Amino acid sequence: MTAVPTMDRVLVIKLGALGDFLLALGPMQAIRRRHPRARITLLTRAAYGDLATRSGLFDEIWIDPAPRLNPLAWLALAARLRGGRFQRVYDLQTSNRSAWYFRLMGGAAEWSGKVAGCSHRHVFPTPSPLHTVERQRAQLAIAGLDDVPLSDLAFLDGELPDGLPARSFALLIPGASANRPAKRWPAAGFADLAARLSARGVGCAVAGTAAERELAGIIQDHAPNAADLTGRTNLAELAAVARAARLVIGNDTGPTHLAALAGAPTLALFSADSDPARTGPRGPRTRVIQRDRLDDLAPEAVLAEIADWIDSPIAGGPIAGGPIAGGPIAGDGPAR
Repeated sequence: MTAVPTMDRVLVIKLGALGDFLLALGPMQAIRRRHPRARITLLTRAAYGDLATRSGLFDEIWIDPAPRLNPLAWLALAARLRGGRFQRVYDLQTSNRSAWYFRLMGGAAEWSGKVAGCSHRHVFPTPSPLHTVERQRAQLAIAGLDDVPLSDLAFLDGELPDGLPARSFALLIPGASANRPAKRWPAAGFADLAARLSARGVGCAVAGTAAERELAGIIQDHAPNAADLTGRTNLAELAAVARAARLVIGNDTGPTHLAALAGAPTLALFSADSDPARTGPRGPRTRVIQRDRLDDLAPEAVLAEIADWIDSPIAGGPIAGGPIAGGPIAGDGPAR
């Protein structure tokens, strides 16, 4: 293993979407293990402050000011970054914005990232042909961190909400980014699937934000006993629900990544709008089914993919393996 010099002050940068942040927790955990006595600061979005605090990985959390076109905000951020006296920066964002942060620091710290001129540069094309997990492992290997496992979400747990089905249940995640409707399987598809699951003795719970409550209503029209959890769970509680579920079916969205990393048997639904080979969820029991258009995905095809998980006498079914119709496996099984 490559030696990593002793560091007193370390900065980690990770912004991005929820799924990206969750996948980056594995690298963050590896960084903490290699710098156990360092003061580690995380620069992130406000939305992830509580999640980062719960992880216990950081001594300090800075909220990214997103300075954009505000010169005073850029000057203030530059002063803060330089005043942090960081000896090494792990740029897990590797974006144009974080490249500007490298320039603001003026080369005052070792830097693991993509930006030209940094000390531990990982050069890769954009978009990268590698999955985020493999890409960040390659990046950190250049900086001397050779053991970067999949994100461990054991720290993320909470109370189960009231109203969950008393019987074995499937967790449905019908939402996704409002700005990318092509990432959503129509709610009518989830509703049909919920009715079919109910007929097979499997209840349903629907997770999402309060703004996605309408989707839960459409599902309940076909499966009246489905539990509506929209707007009722934080990330820790959602992790608990996913672990309690027999299986999870969700669109390409952060909560689906969370369920997969929490260890739940998870089927993620992808359209051509995103590439599961690069951004698909990872977990010990994770599968992907993909269609060019999710409007063309039939409930029967989804049911066929999860049949063994439903029929298995062991909750959650067997570890995912083998080819999957319509899309590749996007898992990080025990052999890895």
